[in-house]
Amino acid sequence: MAKTLNVFNKISTLRERYYNASIDKEALLQLIAETEVAEQVYNSNAIENSTLTLEETEKILLQIALDRFITEREIFEAKNLARVVSYIDKKAKEQELTLQVMLSLHGMLIANIRDNVAGRFRIANEYVRVGSHIAPSPIEIVGRMQSMLAEYNATSEENVIKRIARLHLTFEHIHPFVDGNGRIGRVINNYLLIREGFVPINIKFIDKKKYYEAFKEFDAKGITYVMEEIVGKALTNSYYKRLAYLEGKKIITLSEYAKINKLSHSNLINKANRQSIEAFLEKNVWKIGI
Repeated sequence: MAKTLNVFNKISTLRERYYNASIDKEALLQLIAETEVAEQVYNSNAIENSTLTLEETEKILLQIALDRFITEREIFEAKNLARVVSYIDKKAKEQELTLQVMLSLHGMLIANIRDNVAGRFRIANEYVRVGSHIAPSPIEIVGRMQSMLAEYNATSEENVIKRIARLHLTFEHIHPFVDGNGRIGRVINNYLLIREGFVPINIKFIDKKKYYEAFKEFDAKGITYVMEEIVGKALTNSYYKRLAYLEGKKIITLSEYAKINKLSHSNLINKANRQSIEAFLEKNVWKIGI
C-alpha cells in the first residue's frame, strides 16, 4: 500500500511538469499519440490471446503484407481497435463517458467480427464466464453499469489511479458484452484519463499475469491494490516517456545508459520496473532520457 501511495503523490508532480513542458508542442504530442497506436493495439489484443506480434500489428495498420497467414478476425481486431484508440483521443475531450458512448465504442470494436453482438450489452440467456467468475445476469447489467459510472463521478476528490482501478475492475466484473470486454475496458480507462486531463496508459502484455491477479483479488476480497499498482505504473511510464520527448532529452536504451554510467543493467531494470527512475518502455525496450 505504501508503494501505491507514493505513486499517488508522484502523479500530480508529473502532471504539472507535463503541462509546463507541453506548451506550444501540440504537433509533437500528436506525433507521440500516433506512434503509440500500434503499441496500444498490440498489448491490448495480446492480453486477449491474439497471436499478432507488435511488428505484425504495425504492418497490418500500415497495410503491408505479412509473412504468414493471419485470420480475418485478428486483422479486424487490430484495425478496429486502432480506429477506436485514435477516435477517443478527440472524442473524450468533447463528450462525457455514458453507456451510449460505451455501446458506440463497442460497435466500432466488434464490427465485421461479430456483428450480431456489436454495440449492445448481453441480453436474455447470454451469460459469460471468466475463469471461475460467472458474470452477473444480463438483466442486472444496465443498473450495475449506471452505478459504476455514478460511483466514479462521485469520487472526484480521490486520486485518479484509485478511481480508474476500481472502475476497471468493476467493469470487467460486470462483463457487460458478449465479446470485447477486456479491450473496451482498457479503452474506457483512457477515455476517462484523457477527459480528466491525464495522459493515456498502456497496460503491457508482459504484465498480464499480475493484471489477472488483480481481478482475482477484486473478485475474492473486493480490494483494488494490485490494479492500483498496475495503473500507477502505466501512468508514470506514460508521463516519463512524454517528458523525455517534450523536454528535448536524448533518448537512449537503458542498456546504453548502464554502459555509459558503469552501472548494473539488471539493477536499472529493477528500478525501471518499480518506476523509481524515469525509464519507460517503448516497443518493448526500456529507454531513458538524458
